[in-house]
Amino acid sequence: MNHISAFQLEYLWIDGGAKSRNHPDRDPTPKLRSKTKIEWCDALPSPGTAVLPLGDNHFPEWNFDGSSTNQATTEESDVLLLPVFTCPDPLRKRGNLLILCETFQYNKLPHPTNTRARLRRAAEHYSAHEPLFGMEQEYTLMKDGRPLGFPPGGYPEPQGGYYCGVGCDEVFGSELVELHRQACIDAGLRITGTNAEVMPGQWEFQIGPLPPLELADQIWVARWLLYRLGDRFDISATLQPKPVKGDWNGASGHMNFSTGAMMCSPDGIRVIYDVCEKLQKFHKQHISVYGHENEHRLSGRHETCAIDEFRFGVGDRGASIRIPHKVHKDKMGYLEDRRPAANADPYQVCTALLETVCGDGFTPTSD
Repeated sequence: MNHISAFQLEYLWIDGGAKSRNHPDRDPTPKLRSKTKIEWCDALPSPGTAVLPLGDNHFPEWNFDGSSTNQATTEESDVLLLPVFTCPDPLRKRGNLLILCETFQYNKLPHPTNTRARLRRAAEHYSAHEPLFGMEQEYTLMKDGRPLGFPPGGYPEPQGGYYCGVGCDEVFGSELVELHRQACIDAGLRITGTNAEVMPGQWEFQIGPLPPLELADQIWVARWLLYRLGDRFDISATLQPKPVKGDWNGASGHMNFSTGAMMCSPDGIRVIYDVCEKLQKFHKQHISVYGHENEHRLSGRHETCAIDEFRFGVGDRGASIRIPHKVHKDKMGYLEDRRPAANADPYQVCTALLETVCGDGFTPTSD
C-alpha cells in the first residue's frame, strides 16, 4: 500500500479592491487573499506555470466567497480559482506549495477583476518581440502607525544617510528583509537584489528579468511572502506611494523593459528612443493603471517627474523614462519606466507597456 501524505496548498489570488458604490473614498488597490487546501496523496505535480485553459493543469480548481472580497454579490457569491503559477512554500517547506490563481466566473470566463487574463493574451500575441521585464519593488515597513525608524510623535534625521545604509541607526527592519530575501530564493523566485531605500523603514527588492507573466506572478508571490513574514515581527509592509507627506521620497515600482530589438539589435538605441516617443503618446493611459494616489509621489520632486509631464533622458532619475548610461554607451539594452507606484498591479503595468510598445497603444479597461 502506498504511503499517503498530507500536503498544504496555499491558494493565492488578487481581490476586487475596496472600491464600491457605497464607499467611493476607499482605496481601490487590489489586495492579496489566500486560504489553505489540504491534499492527501502520494505526491504532488512539479511546480511551474500552467497554460490556460486548464486541460493539462494537475492542480485542482477551487472557489471562494466573492461577496467578501468585492468580487460578487451575496446571491451569486462563488468565484472560481484556477491555478496558474506554483512554487515551493518556503514557510511551511516539506513539499508544501504556494499556488497563485486567476479568478473566473462559473461560466469559465475571466472575472472582471482578473487583470492577469489580459496580460496572458498580450504576452502570447507579442511573444515574437521577446519582451523581458524586471521590477524594482519598493515598500515601507510600518509599526504602531509609523514607518520603522520614525520616533513617536516626531521625525528622524532628514533623508540622505539611510539609502543603502549600514547599522541600526540608519536601517530598520533588516532582519525581516533578510528572511524575505531567503524565502524568495527558497521559493525559486528570480530575486536579484535588495537594498535599504532613501526614507527610514523603506526597502526595495528586485525581480527579473523575466517574460511578462512570470515577472508579474513572481512579484505578487513575493509580496505575499513579505506580508506573511511581517506577521512574525508585528510589522506590516505598505505599498502606499507616499506613506509620509513632506520632504520624503515616495515608494515606487520602477519597471525595466526591453524587447529583442532593443536588447540585441545594432541600432537598439534608436529603437529605444522610438519606444520613448510612443510611450509619451499614451502617458495618461499608463498613469491611470500605475497606482492609486500616485499623484502624491509623482510631484516633480524626490527623484520623480510630475505626473502631468512626460520626459525621458539618459541617466536622469527625475525623468519619466530613464535610459541607463551603459545602455546609451552600448547603443542597445533596456529602459526604466519610473512612473509606476509601489502599489501598481504588475499585470496591468506589463500589459500597458506590451500593448503600447509592441502594438498600437494601450486603452485601460473600464470598471
